[in-house]
Amino acid sequence: MSHRILIVDDEPNIVISLEYLMKKEGFQVAVATDGEAALQQASSFVPDLILLDIMMPRKSGFEVCQALRADPALAAVKIIMLTAKGRETEVAKGLALGADAYITKPFSTRDLVVQIKSLLG
Repeated sequence: MSHRILIVDDEPNIVISLEYLMKKEGFQVAVATDGEAALQQASSFVPDLILLDIMMPRKSGFEVCQALRADPALAAVKIIMLTAKGRETEVAKGLALGADAYITKPFSTRDLVVQIKSLLG
């Protein structure tokens, strides 16, 4: 069974490239373009891992991460924050809220795939 990945980003170009990359790696993929949709998708799609942007409409990635960690059905989902916000305070906040990893844009797709595979075991 292939792992399921939810891509959450409001930037169409990033979504398209990540979706292509994840499918090429053999993952099942779902997409959400804002924080509210991310939580709905997470509940219905039940991903193994979420690639989560921080700056989004309706709910920030920080709020989504916090909500996921508070939901017993989704608390074990791996979360990689994938964002342009790279200041130490944001990284610390993301990890404190329960993100498993924090990657800043621009990022190496090869490194991202390695990180995903390592988190999914």
